[in-house]
Order: sequence, then structure tokens, then C-alpha cells
Amino acid sequence: MSSKNNKPSSMAKKTTAANILIIFLLLSNHPYSSTAASPIKTVVVLVMENRSFDHMLGWMKKLNPEINGVVGTESNPINTSDPKSSRVLFGSQSHFVDPDPGHSFQAIREQIFGSNNTSASPPPMNGFAQQAFSMDPNMTQSVMNGFDPDKVGVYKALVSEFAVFDRWFASVPASTQPNRLYVHSGTSHGATSNIAALLAKGYPQRTIFDDLDDAGISLGIYYQNIPATLFYKNLRKLKYVTKFHPYGLSFKNDAKKGKLPGYVVVEQRYTDSKLEPANDDHPSHDVYQGQMFVKEVYETLRGSPQWNQTLFVITYDEHGGFYDHVATPNKGVPSPDGIVGPEPFLFNFDRLGVRVPTIVISPWIEKGTVVHGTNGSPSPTSEYEHSSIPATVRKIFNLPSPPLTKREEWAGTFESIVQKRTQPRTDCPETLPNPVKIREGEANEDKKLSEFQQEMLQLAAVLKGDNVLTSFPVKIGKEMTVREGKEYMENAVKTFFEAGLAAIKMGVNQEQIVKMVPSLSTRPKNP
Repeated sequence: MSSKNNKPSSMAKKTTAANILIIFLLLSNHPYSSTAASPIKTVVVLVMENRSFDHMLGWMKKLNPEINGVVGTESNPINTSDPKSSRVLFGSQSHFVDPDPGHSFQAIREQIFGSNNTSASPPPMNGFAQQAFSMDPNMTQSVMNGFDPDKVGVYKALVSEFAVFDRWFASVPASTQPNRLYVHSGTSHGATSNIAALLAKGYPQRTIFDDLDDAGISLGIYYQNIPATLFYKNLRKLKYVTKFHPYGLSFKNDAKKGKLPGYVVVEQRYTDSKLEPANDDHPSHDVYQGQMFVKEVYETLRGSPQWNQTLFVITYDEHGGFYDHVATPNKGVPSPDGIVGPEPFLFNFDRLGVRVPTIVISPWIEKGTVVHGTNGSPSPTSEYEHSSIPATVRKIFNLPSPPLTKREEWAGTFESIVQKRTQPRTDCPETLPNPVKIREGEANEDKKLSEFQQEMLQLAAVLKGDNVLTSFPVKIGKEMTVREGKEYMENAVKTFFEAGLAAIKMGVNQEQIVKMVPSLSTRPKNP
């Protein structure tokens, strides 16, 4: 056959070109296509506890004026209804905080609006000192102070080296668990507080873990005392049992070997003991320990062969009652799923919580990046909040599944932050500074469990099967000390995962949820 006959006809060329154009148009209009390929193969999420942006990072404005932080003129009145009320200036002398400031739904409403009237737009953010004073006159100094950058040297280095988001909000103006639920599911399924019956059942909503698993993306949860992610009912399924790993035994080893999964959740120690201090930053825990933990996670990732493909997100579940000057968005915020919160507030999930510290780390991020907001994308009122995490993960991994909720669909995404460079940086620090010690003395293991720790203990009771006892959930753990609670939680988690692994070996359907039955010998000492 002659070479002339091998040449495609002009008609064939046009047809081929037309087909390529059609395919290109179809791909470019696909709702889940990315404008650029992501260099990220591993996303690591760490959610710390109960601190506001101004409290932890507000004074970083001294280092970078572009950050929307504080300058020292910010203040709150002791009495919002008295024009002549004395005022408390926001300072830079934050130290060890004890007792824990108020952060219930009603306390946060007062902090944001100064009263029970939520009609002001934007909210005045003038009730922090008043609400704290109502609990304890000395508490106003705790909530109206932030850390000097040198007191939180790990964050000082990370803010300088990578990206800080100065307009990232808690998803709901409520306490820990509702906000933690948003991080991986874009909703709290109607929760505005700790509802023991729902904690026992597990929250039923679909999560980003389910979408990742369906798409064949590996995932792993590295826990310490107890994984709070088990509040999601779906994660109690047998198929997820092998996705949970003890942090101390596995995280550094997996990172060193380059075997971290695609989606990584790192959980803290939520109980405070002398040998193993809490490192979650929840008052009255020591921020020094939280800084040491963040440093350890960062340095582990930095030394991993996966570093150049890693995105590390650090945020806080909610503000914990501490002052922040940026008005909480309360217009154009969609309800995730139409579920209305319980009595007496009947909250419609149409406003966000207080601004929280958020730092995003990758060798693909330029030094000193400050992300102010979403620039009206994907909608004019969109903001960064915890639902931004599943929304961004969906884009990074090009997941074919739709958004989990209307809130996730609305939330701003930040995948473009790693798409500005053509090569990863080589100057990222291998180690971070040693933080300043803050708490004097040791952990008090004999104090009673905090409300947050009692929530975790209720989860442990479910994992162990003690929730079938008549004393659950009203009495269980109420009289436990921190030492007893820690022992109970860790034993419950060990029992739960051992039972799950045994069921897998027996060939039980992996869609089944692990449910334990208590034995007479393992019932709690102080129900």
C-alpha cells in the first residue's frame, strides 16, 4: 500500500477534531472536573479544641499586617445594655486557662449578639465579656486575651511558612460535637448540643469517608484515647474497623514508610494525665501540649517520602467562648438538610459559629499566604467553614459523588491554593521551634470529667455495650475521675476493635455495625 493511501482524508481529520472537541467540552462541563490536576495525594486533617482565631492567632497581625487580627483597641462591655458600662480591652497576656469558658448554644448567642435577640446583622460580637462575667468575674480576663506569637511558636512558624485562613468559621454556633460532625459530613443532623440518645445511636448521615471508600480512595484514622469520629454511625461498620490505627504505634511508622492513606484524620488525647497529658487544647488543658502535638505531626509529615504530595489542614472545632472581633455570618447561610434543631431553640442552621484558627500546610503553598475569604465562590454568600473540608477533598480526589449536603455545596473550597506553583518548595522547615511551657505543675487526674469528656465516655459506653444498662446515659461517668475515665475509654476502644476484627475473621458481612453486649465483669465501677 502506498504512503499516499495511508494519509487520513480531510473529512476524517475534521471528524476526529470534532470528536476531540466534543469530548473536551463534555469534560470541561462535568460538575466534578477540576480546572487543574491536583498534586495532592494525601490530605491530613487535625481538628483541635475550643479556641477562637483572635485568641490563638489574632496577635499574628504584628508579624503580618495582612492578617485580619487584633491591634489592641478591641473591647467588650461588661454590660451590653448599659451605654456607660466599663469595658474590657483585648490583651496579649493569655496563659493557662481554667476554668473552661461558656460555649453552650445559649452562651454563644449572648457572646455574638450581646443578648437573646439575634436580629442584628452583622452581629455586634459584644457579649463575650458580659457572658464570661456572668459565670465568674475573673473569667473576663481569660476570654478577652490572646496569645503573644512567641507563646505559640509552632503556629508562629506555620503562619509564616504556609497559609493562614483569617475568615474560617465554626459551622454552627454550638459546642464541640455538632461542629466536629460538620468536618466530615457537612451537617450535625440537627444537633446543637450533646444529645445522649443520639450519641448512643450514632449520627446516621453519610460522610466523606463513605464517598472516599466508594471511590476506592484509602483512608485512615489515627486515634489516641478514643476516636471521636465513631460518633458517625457508619464508621462503626465492620468494613471500617481496619481503618482505625493507634496513633503512637502506627502514624510515624506509616509516614516513614510512605504508607499514609489518601485521607488521614489525626485525633488527640482528650484526657489529661501525668504520663500522657491531653494535647487537644481544650481548656483546662495545656496549650503547650497542643503545640508539641502539632509540631510532632508536622515534622512526621515533613520527613515522609509523601511530603511533596501532602496537604495538612489544622483547624479548631469551635471558639470555646473566647473573644473574636469578626462578625459571624448570619445571612445567606443554607441549612444543610432542612432539619430543625431541638427545643427550646428550634435552630434553623442558618448562621455560622465564631471564627476559628485554621492553618493549611503543603510544599505547594507559597510562604506567608493569607486567605481572606471565598471571593464569592461557589455562591455570593459562601464562606470557609468546616464543610469546606469535604467540599475540597471531593475536588482534590475528583470524587464522582454529589455534595453530602446543601451546606457542603455552598461552602468555599481551597484546592486552588496548591495549584499556583509548578514545583513543590524545597525550603520548608524540617523542624519547628520548641514551644513555651505554659501550665505550672502536673495534670490533675483526680478531677471529675468535663462535659466534653463525659460525651466521649458515653461514646465509650456504646462501644463497650454498657449503654444497655439502666444507668445510661443519665448517670454513667458522672462520678468518674479523669484517671478512671481514661482507663474506661481506652479499654472500651480496645474491646470494640478486637470484637470487630474477630467478626471479620468469622466472615460476618462487613456492612454490619459492631454492637457490643456488656459482661458482668466489665461494667463500670461508678455508673
